[in-house]
Amino acid sequence: MSLSVKPGPRGSVLDSLRQSGSLRCLFPRPKSDGLEAVIVNTAGGITGGDSFQISAKVAEGCNLTLTTQASERAYRAQPSEFGQMRTDLQVAPGACLNWVPQETILFDRSALDRRLTVNLARGAKALVVEPLVFGRQAMGEELSDLRLRDRIEIRREGQPMFLDATRFDGDMAAHLDRPHIANGARAMAFLAYVASDAQGQIDPLRAMLPDHAGATVVGDDLLMCRILAPDSHALRQSLIPILNRLTQHQLPRCWMI
Repeated sequence: MSLSVKPGPRGSVLDSLRQSGSLRCLFPRPKSDGLEAVIVNTAGGITGGDSFQISAKVAEGCNLTLTTQASERAYRAQPSEFGQMRTDLQVAPGACLNWVPQETILFDRSALDRRLTVNLARGAKALVVEPLVFGRQAMGEELSDLRLRDRIEIRREGQPMFLDATRFDGDMAAHLDRPHIANGARAMAFLAYVASDAQGQIDPLRAMLPDHAGATVVGDDLLMCRILAPDSHALRQSLIPILNRLTQHQLPRCWMI
């Protein structure tokens, strides 16, 4: 799936859209002059052998918010297979991108290979969040066998600005139970906010964080935050107020359902 956004007479509008396979995009009625796009995976999840690609381009001066209709799910895969997700986002000067998908829920014996690349022009603004849930606690699920490859890269003018890479193969539940890893947490979120007001956001954001979370600013305009939580419900309770603040209360409605 690929889409691009351009300026229109009343704000940001769709320029092009190409869809194939099980990925579809919906466009709710806009609440502002930005464009909101909701990604739907009609296959219901990701398993071994699947390959998904998402690309988006935000033109100069435009505003795009990308989210998902519901939580993505990574299901059990064959030992020799991975489910692949590749996302490439490009943001022009003076443009703003909010990449705010809902949680990815990992199931036991799942195998997920995921890469997110955000390319920012100078003067571009971006909010990037990736929540992960390691089994549904209400269902008594534990991940004794998980294969995960996850890479998040943010670039500006082609130069690396931030890189986070995770590679795991084994008993994730036992790993998360270690006191100095996650102390039993089963959900976590990574958040990056690239904007000129990043320094001004750090103190209010820290005041909103739970005990098992932290935030910092790197350089002048990169704010980063990580949150640990016992389950997805607790994670949302912490994350939604932060996202509301950083999106100026324009968080997509599907997050509230």
